[in-house]
Amino acid sequence: MKPVVAIIGRPNAGKSTLFNKLVGRKEAIVFAEPGVTRDLNYADVEEGGKAFVLVDTGGFPARADDSVLKQVRERTRLAIEDSDVIILLMDGRAGPTYEDSVLVEMLRGVKKPVIYAVNKVDTKRQEEGFMEFYSLGISNLLPVSAETGMGLDDLTDVVLSKIPAWERAEEGEGGEEREEREERI
Repeated sequence: MKPVVAIIGRPNAGKSTLFNKLVGRKEAIVFAEPGVTRDLNYADVEEGGKAFVLVDTGGFPARADDSVLKQVRERTRLAIEDSDVIILLMDGRAGPTYEDSVLVEMLRGVKKPVIYAVNKVDTKRQEEGFMEFYSLGISNLLPVSAETGMGLDDLTDVVLSKIPAWERAEEGEGGEEREEREERI
């Protein structure tokens, strides 16, 4: 089975924009209103001679009051469980939020690589605000702009360095495993 890389974060952090940029085509719906992505989106990615499955998750609500938000939260939790590498994407324009701190704390107990990226860092002012995210107790932060592509080469390099080795299955193999994962989530 191919390694799985999950993009998680609070609503409207730019997860779907990043997903589309890394996939190289528009697969996920992108809209300025929070909460548009509720289901998981999957796409196969080949980069630098390595292959993996990229997963776009809905925005993780720190507080889940209704059944839809609870389902989004549960799907994100399952994506974290099923992934080999996690990208926590935070919104550089909004600064660190309560949702970010909840996710950082949750990920401290995860025994797999976590990449912390701050999105929407595409101006000098936002570069300065990027430093605020160190208050979450994270030592390695990557500034990126999913919209403009700034920093995505660095992010991709880090992802590729973290994903486990994968041997290509014979033609026709492996599709069942992906279907099982999608059904589970």
